[in-house]
Amino acid sequence: MATIDDEGVEGLKSGIEEHLSVVEEKIMSWETDESMIWDSGPDEAFEYLSAVDEARKLIQGLENQCLNGEDEKELLRRAHDVLQLAMQRLEEEFKYLLVQHRQPFEPEHMSFRSSEDDGVDVGSMVSFGDESFEDSARRDSVSRTSEECIIDLVHPDVIHDLKCIANSMFMSNYDHECRQAYVIVRKDALDECLFDLEIEKFSIEDVLKMEWGTLNSKIKRWVRAMKVFVRRYLASEKWLCDQIFSESGLANFVCFVEAAKAPMLQLLNFAEAISIGPHQPEKLVRFLDMYEVLADLLLDIDALFPDEAGSSVKVEYHEVLKRLADSVRATLVEFKNAVATNTSTNPFAGGGIHHLTRYVMNYLRLLVDYKDTLNLLLKNDRSVPVLLSPDSSPSTEDESTSNDFSGGVSAMTLHLQSLTSILEANLHEKSKLYRDASLQHFFLMNNIHYMAQKVKNSELRVIFGDKWIRKHNWKFQQHAMDYERATWSTILSFLKDESNSSNSSISRTLLKERLRSFYVAFEEVYRTQTAWLIPDVQLREDLRISTSLKVIQAYRTFVGRQMYHIGEKHIRYNAEEMQDYLLDLFEGSQKSLHNPHRR
Repeated sequence: MATIDDEGVEGLKSGIEEHLSVVEEKIMSWETDESMIWDSGPDEAFEYLSAVDEARKLIQGLENQCLNGEDEKELLRRAHDVLQLAMQRLEEEFKYLLVQHRQPFEPEHMSFRSSEDDGVDVGSMVSFGDESFEDSARRDSVSRTSEECIIDLVHPDVIHDLKCIANSMFMSNYDHECRQAYVIVRKDALDECLFDLEIEKFSIEDVLKMEWGTLNSKIKRWVRAMKVFVRRYLASEKWLCDQIFSESGLANFVCFVEAAKAPMLQLLNFAEAISIGPHQPEKLVRFLDMYEVLADLLLDIDALFPDEAGSSVKVEYHEVLKRLADSVRATLVEFKNAVATNTSTNPFAGGGIHHLTRYVMNYLRLLVDYKDTLNLLLKNDRSVPVLLSPDSSPSTEDESTSNDFSGGVSAMTLHLQSLTSILEANLHEKSKLYRDASLQHFFLMNNIHYMAQKVKNSELRVIFGDKWIRKHNWKFQQHAMDYERATWSTILSFLKDESNSSNSSISRTLLKERLRSFYVAFEEVYRTQTAWLIPDVQLREDLRISTSLKVIQAYRTFVGRQMYHIGEKHIRYNAEEMQDYLLDLFEGSQKSLHNPHRR
């Protein structure tokens, strides 16, 4: 005969078994149904989650009873099996909701500026043109991100459902499965985001083998994508994690990091490959673009990947940023070396503006857009001292620098001035390739004038200062005077008035010979210097006027005084004709005089 206690236990077992059968029936009913629970409406979803909750409570109750009989153990096994089936189903439903209700990400509608289509050819030998970097305000943490930066990656209507499923799985000790399901789905979404941003997956070897034209385009795309991916997409991904796993301890951090880690390392891997490649001068602007976008996003990254969970991403990010900084400094050194060692075997045709001068000055002009970054990166860099220009003494150069920058010279100013000094030294060497001394000065006049104008008429003026401009204005004017002296001094000596000397008047034959020599020399200058080129219209006009004043005045005076002794038939050109001929000079197209009155 059963005791009262035995009857109580039997009743308890019977009640538990009956309760378990009801829960089991509810959960098992969906095992043969191919439709999704959450598509059947909120009531079905609520009932299913309630059944899961009951199964979990039954397990806890049975485990707390410490029942040792086989019947009790069998009930516990059944309850665990039911819960496991429910967890598998919830995992499927969780993935389904994440995938089915994912919101499309359309990067073309994001408010960022693409530098990929700006038409700038950084490798051009003639001109880099203008290019600027879009600055964005830094933020202390993701929580301070303005609301318009957060986009709904999953439809807001299902966030509550996802949160309920996650809570249920975590409470049932299936947190690993829940996190894994989330990471798998969201990592695919993050990969698709990179695809939409046209970011391809390359190995370091792939990057190092790329031709510069292709690589240049890839870097522009990377710079454009980086800010969008971090500041828009990852911020939104973090927000989604926070919403779904807000009641699950540190799961939000873990899930976010696990989903975002591989895509972030893919982006950083590309930047690392760029940083360890050759430091060619044409890459400097792209290095700066990459450094600036990483530096700009540094606080965002530190906030997105805090503490130990995100340490691997954060450490790699900081390391890549440092490598890019080193690349900028190394590339500047390479650029200076390239300018210093640029040699020519033949003189530059026409004495115009050398390609190297255009390249360097347009390069420097472009770097002004990065002045804050360059000042930061070059602040403690003493790899290349400021060099003296070829015709200045140490005392005058030091005086110029101290007078121009009494408050201290910026690091960028020192480096850019050293570059112009190197360029000038190189131009002086190139000028020596000309045998004609007047063409040497003409070449230097053109190139130093170009340098001065580039600084004067651009943002470089703030970097170099007005005293640098005045100094170089004086330099090119000095070369202009030296050109005139080298070209015309001997020629005009034929027209020198010697009638007031102690000797008797110069013989008519000698006068005629001197005039003939003048014409021969003038025509040779015309033939030669019409092929010379002054690209700057104002400089060309100024030199023509200056030359014309000296030559025409001397010619008029000579002819006016000596016409009686020489005779009109020996006059090949009148003053007006000669003045017109002088206006043909420096056009870069060689001409010869063919005067019908020539004797």
